[in-house]
Amino acid sequence: MTDDRYSRLAAEHLPADLAERWIALLRPCVRLRRAAHGERAVAALGGEPDLPAGTVWPEWPGHGPLSFIASVRCAELPRAGLTAAFPQDGTLLFFFFDGQGDEGDDGDEGSFVSPHDPGTWAGAQVLYVPEGTPVRRAGTPAGLEPYPRVELAAGVEESAPDVWLPQVRQALQGDGGHWPGPRDTPARLRPFLRAFQRLRTRIGHQLGGHAVPVQGPVEYEIANAALGGGHSWGAPALDREAGGWVLLAQFDSDGDAKMSWGDTGALYWLIRPEHLAARRFDQARVTVQC
Repeated sequence: MTDDRYSRLAAEHLPADLAERWIALLRPCVRLRRAAHGERAVAALGGEPDLPAGTVWPEWPGHGPLSFIASVRCAELPRAGLTAAFPQDGTLLFFFFDGQGDEGDDGDEGSFVSPHDPGTWAGAQVLYVPEGTPVRRAGTPAGLEPYPRVELAAGVEESAPDVWLPQVRQALQGDGGHWPGPRDTPARLRPFLRAFQRLRTRIGHQLGGHAVPVQGPVEYEIANAALGGGHSWGAPALDREAGGWVLLAQFDSDGDAKMSWGDTGALYWLIRPEHLAARRFDQARVTVQC
């Protein structure tokens, strides 16, 4: 991995002891981008999926079929960007209810997929197709318009945790307290925080590593939902729960694929490491930021 921008950022803007703590938090990830002509594609946005024989198209009961978002061929991914628990072969298929062909009677309010409402979880599904499984090209159900297929290539990059996450607060402050507001930020941290905000401006498509949020850590959203809600940022229980989820995948709004999540936002699938290792992708949870 030649991408070390976050390591260099810390070395340039933090005291040596804090830079060392920050760098220890970085994780490699796989970044996905549109494949150039002749470049090997390892994933794709949109199009139509290859489903195992006998598998029905995923749907949200009472609302309708889910739209097909992306496919990822795990054996083709650069392993240096992924944990050992991430599948080494097979295919991951991502589906999400985007409101097309809604069969419900409760309007848009009832069609919003939220990690806080278990009744909506069927609106986002991840299917894992093991290597060698007989598959067939599935036609898109009536009422859905498939997204244009966009082939994606992959590269390994550094990923950095959001500065509001507990491990960052502990590394840079030495305690688990609330991250200070702009006026209270210690002088030695201000150049680093400003440089970090300027550097991490692109959401993009990504597998593994630290999520790149649109607004605030997605780990907190999922953790708060898992705890039943009502926890404020910085609460010890919320901090512990947030540390128990990892990014499976994020898919940004994409003009080539005609995908737009809210106001040019992104979809984030998170999963517990033990469920990732056990291939329990039914336990993955999605949140949308825009």
